Amino acid sequence: MKAFFEAIQFLFVEVLFVPMDLLRSWELTNWWGANIINWVFICICCYWTYYWTKQLQIFKKSGEDEQDTTAHSFLTK
Repeated sequence: MKAFFEAIQFLFVEVLFVPMDLLRSWELTNWWGANIINWVFICICCYWTYYWTKQLQIFKKSGEDEQDTTAHSFLTK
């Protein structure tokens, strides 16, 4: 059993976390490079938030947006 858990440790520490170690080593020399993953996720989230709000406006203008507060029984009590 010990060898099984050591194999899991090797997989994560020596194989799967290598890109994270590379980004961590860049942190002191190139802040933008070290945080590129964060910036990509921020840009993706901003785009999809904008898209979602535009879709909400479209449904609201067309009258398909149903705002019934009695949809859940616990809201009427």
